[in-house]
Amino acid sequence: MVKIRLQRQGKKKAPFYHIVVADSKSPRDGKIIDQIGTYNPMTEPATIVVDKEKLEKWIKNGAKPTDTVKSLVEKIK
Repeated sequence: MVKIRLQRQGKKKAPFYHIVVADSKSPRDGKIIDQIGTYNPMTEPATIVVDKEKLEKWIKNGAKPTDTVKSLVEKIK
């Protein structure tokens, strides 16, 4: 099963996330299939950048977004 989820980057206490498409069985920071955006919660307001065409393509192909990614995407619509 393919999921759209966050992959943590950045230093300790300064998180930065990549929004990625990955197999649900792979670890959080493991192998990914495609990177479709970024999320930076440290800026005010939080910065969310998503390639909407890739997001729609992956959802149409059966990828399930996690609850966190779903709420982030709703914020930018």
